[in-house]
Amino acid sequence: MKFIPFIILLISFNMMAETDFDKAEKLYNQEKFDQAKVLFESYLKTNPSSYKTVEYLGDIAGHQKKWDEAIKHYKVLKIHFPKSANYFYKFGGAMGMKAKSVNKFKALGMIDEIESSFLTAAKLDPKHLESRWALVMLYIELPGIVGGSEKKAIKYSDELMELSKVDGYLAKGYIDEYFKRYKKAEVNYINAHEIGNSKTTFQKLYNLYLNKLKDKTKATKLKQQFEK
Repeated sequence: MKFIPFIILLISFNMMAETDFDKAEKLYNQEKFDQAKVLFESYLKTNPSSYKTVEYLGDIAGHQKKWDEAIKHYKVLKIHFPKSANYFYKFGGAMGMKAKSVNKFKALGMIDEIESSFLTAAKLDPKHLESRWALVMLYIELPGIVGGSEKKAIKYSDELMELSKVDGYLAKGYIDEYFKRYKKAEVNYINAHEIGNSKTTFQKLYNLYLNKLKDKTKATKLKQQFEK
């Protein structure tokens, strides 16, 4: 009978911990990241195996552009879950964003790990859209001397096309726009918008008309049609 109060206390403590997680998750969904972080960190101290909490902390660090912190959390996840495409993708993404915030010499030393993270994610999950998008952008933005390649970017845009026509056309449009092949980009963005008819597809085509092709007539017409 002496153990009953202890058991009740233990149950109450666990319920409180779960409530803290729920509160933190709610705050996160409300984009109150500072408040959510405090609760998640507190929860993790008593629940060190809560990897969902680790992921939330990594995501919060990403939202706050604290790339070293995000990298630390995502590294824990990819080590513990070596078959999770999403964790490799998030780790590579955080590394990529850090690379953009440091000097070029330091960024060059990070490229291999960024690339390998995205490639691993794509290999682990043949249907992982985000890692393929990341590879398209990586190979287009990198100079050829350090691994940039339009051919490689097109390869992953083709894979996106197989998984999602909208993403495939958007990726090909992105490649064409990057190389200032604006008329080809227009065709790809039109195809994407006709299929998706989303805010994203509209914005890509609208921005191309307005800022690259300098065609206000087409931009205005597209906006009017989309707003209907």
